[in-house]
Amino acid sequence: MVIARSQAPYQLLIADDDSGFRAVLKEVLAPYFRLFEAESGEEAVELVERISVDIVLLDMHMDILTGLEAMRLMKQINAMLPCILITADATDELRQDASEAKAYEVLSKPVKRQELVATVSHALVDTYHDPDVTHWLGN
Repeated sequence: MVIARSQAPYQLLIADDDSGFRAVLKEVLAPYFRLFEAESGEEAVELVERISVDIVLLDMHMDILTGLEAMRLMKQINAMLPCILITADATDELRQDASEAKAYEVLSKPVKRQELVATVSHALVDTYHDPDVTHWLGN
């Protein structure tokens, strides 16, 4: 079964304090997901507490809670939740910290469209064992 591109079976949360970057991510992902946005790590954690989110994209550098700190709190709420960190400075130390916190992946800014879509697709397949994801995301 191939899911039509107009359907958005998964709920994706974008957490980034840069509204321009959120807009770019929304443009790429809107055809495939029901999207939610958060301007801060705290807002992202609150959304994960209130709604059923299937996957989260988090900017690393946000005020108060970093993406990594927010992700650690989200994992306490839902340990299975795939979280992808996006950062302009993906150091080895950050990658190690993210791995220890059970991040699905760390992507470097500027992130390429194909890399973003492939990573999100793989995270959904790996987490929810849904082989149709790759068809409707075009991978």
